[in-house]
Amino acid sequence: MRNEPQIRPSPRRGWSTLRSRPRLAALVAGVLTAGLLGAPALAGQAPDRAAPKLQLPSPPGGEDVKVLVFHGATGEESPTVNAGIEAIEKIGQQGPARERFTITATDDPAVFAKPRLGKFNAVVFLSGDGDVLTPEQEAGLESYMEAGGGFLGLHDAARAEPYSDWFTGLVGARPAATSPGTAQRATVEVGDRDNPATKGLPVEWKRPDKWLNWKKSPSGSVHTVARVRENTYKPGEGANGWDHPVSWCQDYDGGRSFYTAMGGTESSYAETDFRSHLRGALMWTTRLERADCQAAISSNYKAERITKPNQPGQSDQIGEPHGVVTAKDGRAFYIGRGGGDAKAPVVTDWNDPDIGKGKGQVHVYDPATKKVTLAGELTVFGNKGGGDELVKNEEGLLGIELDPDFATNGWVYLHYTPHSGIDRDKHMAERRVSRFTLDQKTNKLDMASEKVLLKWPVQIHSCCHAGGGMAWDSKENLYIATGDNNSSRFTDGYSGNNPEPNFKGVSFADARRTAGNTNNLNGKILRIHPEDDGTYKLPDGNLFTGEEEDEGGGKTRGEIYVMGVRNPARISVDKKTDTLYAGWVGPDATEPSTTWGPAKYDTFAKITKAGNQGWPYCMGNNQPYRDRNLPDPSKPLGWYDCDNLKNESPNNDGLVKIPPARPNNIWYSPQGGGPDFPRNAEGVPSYKLGEQKLLLPWLKGGGQAAMNGPVYRYDAASESKDKWPSYWDGKWFVGDLYDGEQPRHAVVMPDTDTPGALPTHAESLDQIVPVGEGGIRNLMDWKFAPDGSMYVLDYGRGFFTSDDKSALWRVTYKGGPPTPAEGDLAEPPEGASR
Repeated sequence: MRNEPQIRPSPRRGWSTLRSRPRLAALVAGVLTAGLLGAPALAGQAPDRAAPKLQLPSPPGGEDVKVLVFHGATGEESPTVNAGIEAIEKIGQQGPARERFTITATDDPAVFAKPRLGKFNAVVFLSGDGDVLTPEQEAGLESYMEAGGGFLGLHDAARAEPYSDWFTGLVGARPAATSPGTAQRATVEVGDRDNPATKGLPVEWKRPDKWLNWKKSPSGSVHTVARVRENTYKPGEGANGWDHPVSWCQDYDGGRSFYTAMGGTESSYAETDFRSHLRGALMWTTRLERADCQAAISSNYKAERITKPNQPGQSDQIGEPHGVVTAKDGRAFYIGRGGGDAKAPVVTDWNDPDIGKGKGQVHVYDPATKKVTLAGELTVFGNKGGGDELVKNEEGLLGIELDPDFATNGWVYLHYTPHSGIDRDKHMAERRVSRFTLDQKTNKLDMASEKVLLKWPVQIHSCCHAGGGMAWDSKENLYIATGDNNSSRFTDGYSGNNPEPNFKGVSFADARRTAGNTNNLNGKILRIHPEDDGTYKLPDGNLFTGEEEDEGGGKTRGEIYVMGVRNPARISVDKKTDTLYAGWVGPDATEPSTTWGPAKYDTFAKITKAGNQGWPYCMGNNQPYRDRNLPDPSKPLGWYDCDNLKNESPNNDGLVKIPPARPNNIWYSPQGGGPDFPRNAEGVPSYKLGEQKLLLPWLKGGGQAAMNGPVYRYDAASESKDKWPSYWDGKWFVGDLYDGEQPRHAVVMPDTDTPGALPTHAESLDQIVPVGEGGIRNLMDWKFAPDGSMYVLDYGRGFFTSDDKSALWRVTYKGGPPTPAEGDLAEPPEGASR
């Protein structure tokens, strides 16, 4: 029969013992002689002698789990103390028998210099606010952590021991001098869905509290489990921006430390979700449960360049980087688009038979031998150099995929523009997807084994945006991303809808001829099912069947799965859900226009079914462009109706009535992420910069070139020592060619198929997939290998060429397993089960 909880009021420097139930008492064997901390105690003055050592069991506490709740302060006691003690006491009485604990509450710091400290599985700093420990007591706390103890700090605990660097490291961050003084309702983004402190919480957790700003953000140095969204409250001076950690954990100095800045109000401790948050933190710090508190610490990742610079005049290591894919045995296959090294000749004269001739190269990196093999070369149209949009070109070798049965058949699919297929008179070319066979022993492609699955015409008079990405779903359907290779120069960087410029009858500035055309394969994501004989079938569920009789028939292509995309250079499919993820580059306007519409929006979309993503009619969250038409395309007509689109271009040979545009999930401009505007009665945004609201403040554009990444799937059965941890499972990686302020993030998407749903959480990968000099400056592609490591292509530092910075990188995880170790878990009471 258990005792009823007892709370004995305590005088200053007294004890208050709370008992929730009798339990067997036993301390884990082992004694650790702790190191000493000679931290200053008062006003930064160093103590005149070293603090004595404190001998404690390792790990502290035992199967009769006990928690010490310390609430000492140098000034008046916080009004949250009683509420906090009551909440933690009740938490200790909840759950199955093996998860219960008793607490002892005190404001007397003398316990930290006493051996009895070793009886507690965890220590909670319920408040702090000042230099509350003597050097001897702080050294005792350090000894406790070195012995494998657990620490939980709440809100003002970040203000305790202000002169101690060790304590700063223990809590993880210090409050800035300027933080809001009153409670405000805000949204907390819960990014760690596995941690016991957060796994049961809403992804978007709305609650009031007193929110602290940080002198220095702890992001990257601790494992952040939750962030507060600053655009949902007023952070005042000293705000930290979109990345504002609010709860985190870390393995620290031999023990486990969890800190939350929440709990600054009495009412916090009455919240069910906040108590759940504290309970999970205590399950870990008391050793009742294991948790991974290392996954978001950037120093636990190793980014290694694995290819060397090419030898002079050769492409022995890499071509002009353009895509990477991995085989199940760990080999990485990566392609070069077609540009040679900077010294290679570039022919731009259309009268020359060799105009744009380049080598599209396939290289193979074998991690077993750490060697690179040039597997094969294709003669492509794609080495036309830089310059004006009517000179340069982005065709070439654009995409690569391996057959689902590659291990047995050696089939490699390449998406490219053969030089042999160009028409120098009409400036037209043939794009194709072909299958080749690789000799698995030599890593050499049999170039004579080509089987052309699919081909279609593209104009090559103007640049740019050829697309190129490919991916498989679980049903062995192949997705093929094709670009809308039209110039935006003739629309001032807004919608690609100028029907007038043409070369020998083919418009090269009208994306309604391509991306907006139901009868054209450009500006699309196609979906086919390749057959063994080199043909393909059309899977059910594409946007069209190709047999539609609308408007007279013959105006659709059954290969189209998604229309209305501009340059989907990188796509991926999460085979667990068969959800397609894509990103594409926008036009060139740097600011929105009240006449023409939105600025350049680079875009990412989560796509669960066939549809129209909007280009060139609508972008972002269905923000329309203005129509223009002959006879004077410089003058605007009406705004496009995103829900009722019509392709009335004179260059359209598809349906006039086309599928409605659906909103996208992520878009960004030079001003920031998710630009949005007030709309009039007709639903048209104002497009006034002064009225712009940024819905996704973690994003920033500029030079911007969206590079979609994969969704990570953790393989628990894998024995790889390099695999990324389960923390990243289900997160979608989105990035940009450029570093600096450009996106390089992992995002959490809501569990919904609603088109245009915004991410619920984002976190920077800048320190893990490193930006800056000596890092990966120009991210061209990134994929996870079967062993859970990540391969990344760095494009290099010059366009339309390769240089000594063009490289394949590999990013591996070097953090340890979850803590505490299995053998250090607090044993359950007799008769209780795990």
